[in-house]
Amino acid sequence: MGEYQHQLDEKGRLIIPARFREELGSPFIATRGLDRCLFAFPAREWSAVEEKLRTLPLTQSDARAFVRMLLAGASPVEIDRAGRALIPPHLRQYAGLAPQREVAVLGVGSRVEIWDLQGWQDYASRAQSSFEAIAEKIVGLGL
Repeated sequence: MGEYQHQLDEKGRLIIPARFREELGSPFIATRGLDRCLFAFPAREWSAVEEKLRTLPLTQSDARAFVRMLLAGASPVEIDRAGRALIPPHLRQYAGLAPQREVAVLGVGSRVEIWDLQGWQDYASRAQSSFEAIAEKIVGLGL
């Protein structure tokens, strides 16, 4: 969990916060996420995600599209000695990540999310305005 901000360097590398490095491991799996962010999973968690995706029905077009987008975009990503990960170009393009721009790196349960900072701030602003209404809809959490 947590939220950090770093800058993507000119080569497309991103510093992975030290707090996330050990849990993610190297390589970790990065792929297209929802809401124009990237999802990063530890290899063991990615295996569990793949297993769940295999249970989706091939006969449903929405299931096929979701599986294709998630799996076709997936790439193993190494963390170098300086704690940086080279984000593949197709994933940078998908998430709107550009060199020398700020990036938000979020711990979200079993994954890390990587956002263009402005995209994250816009999303968070919209979500914040309906936070209480969302909480009422998911009362089963027992918070």
